[in-house]
Amino acid sequence: MWMCFLMIIISFFEFVTAIIIIWAAVRLIVFAKTKQFDIKYELKLLPVCIYLIVVARFVYFPYGLIDGHIGNLNFDASKILPFNVNLVPIIHMVQWVPKWARFNYFGNIFLFIPVGIIFPNCIKKLDSIKTNVLIGFIMSVIIELSQLLLFERFTDIDDVITNTFGVLIGSCIYFFFLKKIIEKIKQKNKEKN
Repeated sequence: MWMCFLMIIISFFEFVTAIIIIWAAVRLIVFAKTKQFDIKYELKLLPVCIYLIVVARFVYFPYGLIDGHIGNLNFDASKILPFNVNLVPIIHMVQWVPKWARFNYFGNIFLFIPVGIIFPNCIKKLDSIKTNVLIGFIMSVIIELSQLLLFERFTDIDDVITNTFGVLIGSCIYFFFLKKIIEKIKQKNKEKN
């Protein structure tokens, strides 16, 4: 009987709802502390929230659709051990791997490129490639550690490497190209006013 308390099934809708509630609560706490509310800044931050939802979809939920819907996140404490872990870096990347695994590596890179582009544009303190890559690395480690609790997922050091590489690519795109374009647009708008 007590085992039923160790099993939790969460739908994607429930997960998204929880993320939105947490996001709103954090933004309200920031507003309460700073006593400043800037709608333009809040809209600028919105892509970060949307990105987190997209990442959660691919990181925690089954890839394929089940009866036309996203499958559930299943937590079952009785099935956690032994952990599904790879702590040996790069060995699986250089060995012959099936096509789905190669897709997974490229998917990890592409999934984290937006961290390098969106985050520094939205969060002022992420003002360098180094800082941005560090945040992406920490985010990736947190995701991989959280997957230890999900018996259907796999924690892999290669995912941390590919995710961080994706952040590096996105950061280079942002800091070497997009930031300059954004600054030129802002300068032109100032000149018009």
